[in-house]
Amino acid sequence: MKAHNLDYFENSRRATLAQRAYSIHNPKGHKGYSDTLWGITASDVPGGYAAHGAPPEQNDDGTIVPTAPISSIPFAPEVVIPVIKNMWNNYRPQLWTKYGFRDAFNLNVNWWGPDVIGIDQGPIIIMIENYRTQSVWNRFMKNVDVQRGLAAAKFGPITKVNKEKTLPEDFVLMQNYPNPFNPSTLISYYLPRRTFVSLKVYNLLGKEIATLVHGEQSAGRHDVPFRADAYSLSSGVYLYKLSAGSVTQTRKMTLIK
Repeated sequence: MKAHNLDYFENSRRATLAQRAYSIHNPKGHKGYSDTLWGITASDVPGGYAAHGAPPEQNDDGTIVPTAPISSIPFAPEVVIPVIKNMWNNYRPQLWTKYGFRDAFNLNVNWWGPDVIGIDQGPIIIMIENYRTQSVWNRFMKNVDVQRGLAAAKFGPITKVNKEKTLPEDFVLMQNYPNPFNPSTLISYYLPRRTFVSLKVYNLLGKEIATLVHGEQSAGRHDVPFRADAYSLSSGVYLYKLSAGSVTQTRKMTLIK
């Protein structure tokens, strides 16, 4: 059998994206599951504790665990950050404590776990810092015993996270923030490579309201502000469409005056 080198970063990224994809698919129809609200791992659940299985549908009862997505932020920030914003903006009164996020919650039964657990808070803090500066990872990798163990396992001289892999592999158009909004909001997207980009806003009848971007852009994250008052828009639902190369993605945003 041919041996394959294990890429820890890419494996973790794929696991993160798989969790999100499962929640979007939501085969059991759980309340709240979406592209901006997901997270399955072992946790407290209504009435006890469960080690959610793989595939997750084996033990998926609708419980969402904040540490699952947040601790994955270095691997797929373009899909994790919207989850953090959603939890903070829409569920903060029930979910946030002075010690951090609660262990878990379940919207099916309006259950908010009473515990704040250290093994949740530790990875959250460490991985946010790894996303920001890689300082925890870099200090850990300087340890001679760590390097000796990696060498014995034939991982080779790994010294740092490959920053290039923090770029998404696909074009990603994120949900605008805030949403609903009045009068301004921010539209964000990720490009895996340099390409020609068009970002436009339409009403529900398909009439073009505004062209926000029209030109070539570099790989990475881009944030584009949009002000409804600049176009004298009334309250309602609008569409924003990103065209990048051969890819087109569209999302809805709601203006409430």
